[in-house]
Amino acid sequence: MSLIPRWEYMTDDAKAMTKRVTLSALVLLLSLWVIRALIPWVIVALLGSWAFKWLSKSK
Repeated sequence: MSLIPRWEYMTDDAKAMTKRVTLSALVLLLSLWVIRALIPWVIVALLGSWAFKWLSKSK
């Protein structure tokens, strides 16, 4: 049984478009996963930068 119903009856253009959409969705999900993992580090870096600037001004 094929993953996509009637895959063998689809035109070559429709198959190509389906493959492009699938690849785009996978790239989007992968990039969202990476960004989601990096967000806490970005917040820590911004807070550290802010604290460093605040502490260096208070002298």
